[in-house]
Amino acid sequence: MFSPSPLPRTLEASFRDLASERPQTRASAVRDVVRHALRSTEARSRAIPLFERALREDASPAVRAEAAVALADAGALEALPSLLVAVEDDDAHVRQMALAAIGEIGDPRAGQRLERALRDPRPEVRYQAVIAFARVAKDNPPVVAAALARALDDEDSAIRYIAMRVAEEHQVDGRPLDDPQLQRRAQELVDSADEAVSVVAALYLARLGLARGRDAVLDVVAERRRTPELEDVHACIELAAELDLRDAMVHLERRAWGSRRVLRTILSWGAGDGVSCAWHARTALARMGHERARAEILADLASWRRETREAAVVAAGRAHMGEARPRLESLGASVDSSLLREALGRLTVG
Repeated sequence: MFSPSPLPRTLEASFRDLASERPQTRASAVRDVVRHALRSTEARSRAIPLFERALREDASPAVRAEAAVALADAGALEALPSLLVAVEDDDAHVRQMALAAIGEIGDPRAGQRLERALRDPRPEVRYQAVIAFARVAKDNPPVVAAALARALDDEDSAIRYIAMRVAEEHQVDGRPLDDPQLQRRAQELVDSADEAVSVVAALYLARLGLARGRDAVLDVVAERRRTPELEDVHACIELAAELDLRDAMVHLERRAWGSRRVLRTILSWGAGDGVSCAWHARTALARMGHERARAEILADLASWRRETREAAVVAAGRAHMGEARPRLESLGASVDSSLLREALGRLTVG
């Protein structure tokens, strides 16, 4: 029997439940308190010390981890000392969330502690430290590049992967972090037996305009090179359009409309369109001026299904389809307003 969802806690009920005997209640109360704290300066002032106390003293690792996340969500610069202490928490997940929170807050004062964390014997600490350090040291690209280059030699493949991912995503003047050490290491890793690392290395090199990276990205689009990271397949498809790799078009057409797309979807029932990457492929083709892809996206903007309309809104924005502007502007409340604003913003920039 279905029952209505419980109403969100009021401010006072949220604060009250922080003292509940049940860890699950305390953890959910932390989430509700931060929701109120983001709306009210007074609530935030009350909340931050309680989050810090929960991070230090709560017996439940789940609650301590929630408290770390809450401090990040609240942008609690004043809680940095508490988060730095929590990096040594007995629980691995709490340590990870504390490091993630430090990175989200982005206070350069944490740099020295994060440098030590990059050499920590615990891999989960090194992993999060790579992400956090790049954020707090973002104004010093050479220092970030040196830290990532060291992480690319880590014995743990997950850390090599995240270091390469951060190098690719860390923008300096609109380009990935361009550094001779990183380029040299990426050139080596693009041929690595580790498929995930090799593909993200290809993305990094391709974004720098290097032929070795473009060739490897094309191999991913053509399914001659594989990776367990579906997000990176999507990134390769999008980058093929961004770089206008004409040799990729036949492979994008196959992904979007070929018979193998149907077979893959059937064999992985429940995984949805992400398995074939058909949506990403069609969007990439539209960005490259493909008439069928652009016509289908325009038609989907008039679909009776809200989810189809919203997917078409995102696609039209990513494909910089200026001809879609009148239809986008007419959609109004029939689609998510934030998706619509983002798509129209992309058209303006494009």
